[in-house]
Amino acid sequence: MTVDNECHDKAMPMENGCYDKHGKFHFVLVHGAGHGAWCWYKIVHLLQNSGHKVTVLDLRGAGINTANPDSITSFEDYDAPLMDFLSQLSNSEKVVLVGHSAGGLSLSHAIHVFGYKIAVAVYVAATMLPNGFCSEQDFQLGAPDLQKVTEFYYGNGPEHPPTSSKIIPEFQREILYQLSPPEDASLASLLIRPAPLLAFQTAQFCEQSEEFMKKVPRVYVKTLQDRVLLLEKQEAMIKHWSPDNVLSMDSDHSPFFSLPLELHTHLLQIAHLFT
Repeated sequence: MTVDNECHDKAMPMENGCYDKHGKFHFVLVHGAGHGAWCWYKIVHLLQNSGHKVTVLDLRGAGINTANPDSITSFEDYDAPLMDFLSQLSNSEKVVLVGHSAGGLSLSHAIHVFGYKIAVAVYVAATMLPNGFCSEQDFQLGAPDLQKVTEFYYGNGPEHPPTSSKIIPEFQREILYQLSPPEDASLASLLIRPAPLLAFQTAQFCEQSEEFMKKVPRVYVKTLQDRVLLLEKQEAMIKHWSPDNVLSMDSDHSPFFSLPLELHTHLLQIAHLFT
């Protein structure tokens, strides 16, 4: 990953690392559990074709990152690629940070650590919790119930709790991509990797004041036909930690595949509204 040089002039063009007064933005896209930067390929093309800067990241053990998911035992370790990237941005630059599914935990983590570098955080069918999984209520709100369609891996041996998990291949299209083009579901079936369970269980962020958390605008994009993060869970999280705006898409859990043009339009509208 290449990080752009620091940009000192707000009117400079996007290739120098800042969104400018002409409406060019820097989008940072964060994938969900088991996925990788690859899942955003349609959105990357659409945003770049619209003249915007886009950064996509593989979190540890995801995509082409070589780490073994069973060896990742903390959320800080899993989320390090995003934190490293944000740390290297100049203090004058703000990004539009977009997270899908479990990528919402990365957004909340980033708000705590680098809120001053985030113009707006966009949760797309995502786990939206202010402090991660700090209580039983948080797990009830933000953790999908997929036990019956999930296979578990035991990197520490069968006598210990599972270390990673993945939706069983024959259920992936039905659960994740039922409204998406079949070729995208086929691509995903070749690329999905087990997600590091132990890392997600330690996604607990230091509590900040309510005033601090309000400094970063948030938008939630609901997916109405979602079979992973059911609509009632999305609405419960929205009620628990009210965002600044809520949008809806008649999509499955993966709108970057099923409704990419609509998601692209929403992201541009959000960027213009909050930056």
